[in-house]
Amino acid sequence: MTLGSKIAWDDTVLPFQLDASDMRGRVARLDGVLDGILKQHNYPQSVEALVAEMALLTALIGQTMSLRWKLSLQVQSKGAVRMIATDYYAPEKEGEPARIRAYASFDADRITDGAPFEQVGEGYFAILIDQGEGTQPYQGITPLAETSLSQCAEAYFAQSEQLPTRFSLSFGKSSEPGKPEHWRAGGIMLQHMPKASPFAAQSDGSGEVLTAADLVSGEEEENWNRVNILLETVEDLELIGPSVSPSELLLRLFHEERPRVYDAQSVRFGCTCSEERVRQSLSIYSAKDIKTMTTDDGRVTADCQFCGAHYNLDPATLGFDASQE
Repeated sequence: MTLGSKIAWDDTVLPFQLDASDMRGRVARLDGVLDGILKQHNYPQSVEALVAEMALLTALIGQTMSLRWKLSLQVQSKGAVRMIATDYYAPEKEGEPARIRAYASFDADRITDGAPFEQVGEGYFAILIDQGEGTQPYQGITPLAETSLSQCAEAYFAQSEQLPTRFSLSFGKSSEPGKPEHWRAGGIMLQHMPKASPFAAQSDGSGEVLTAADLVSGEEEENWNRVNILLETVEDLELIGPSVSPSELLLRLFHEERPRVYDAQSVRFGCTCSEERVRQSLSIYSAKDIKTMTTDDGRVTADCQFCGAHYNLDPATLGFDASQE
């Protein structure tokens, strides 16, 4: 693959369909997006790995969002990593890139040398979809009862939307000639789409944690098992790239399933924080309340957890009692 081809596929999500087995999916590659997310923080490597996995899941799932929708993934746990939050902002217009941001909250003194998912304790994995003003946000949750974040996402789709789903992900620090060590990630998402119900079911599930295997039978089960066996032959370097393009990978894995690809969606690291949003969030407070937030230097400060932006504001211009603009 040429350097130009590599760059073209980095930070993209390629949707595809397998015509012979009635399945759809996405292939994602993240490079600059992960750098943008992780360089804002000084995370331990196990926390970086969890954030990378969540960002990759967010890109794969988020590609299905309509214009101007927002997808959020959250992990809340009692473990050393208390929370991981990601947001996917769908493009405002066709042809524009989507934006992803992410951050984690953790207790540094509780982080161990164990595997990344061992830093996550009892809790839940949540998916939230905001379709914009005038709509009711959707939320679905599943317990952190699996052995990876991707398996938790699979359980969510099986339980909350009755969609057999499989993720195959790879992520880690890449050492390419002439470039500093940096994180890369790549993955494939597969979903079996029942002919009678091409969209997600609307129920919240029965409370029992289901798996993809519980949702297919007969010919559908044969198709699902066959495609998963093919997916299991994928290698980490094929997922992460850059030596194999996503389209070449699909042909290598699924050529007998008649893969059909659609337009790729580019993704970028991006945050929606701004001084105006900070002021708006503080507009519900009185001057007395604002005074309790004021530093010894007579300022009100705020930091964005996602991008690290720092805001330093005059308290007289804040709250509903603001005396200055």
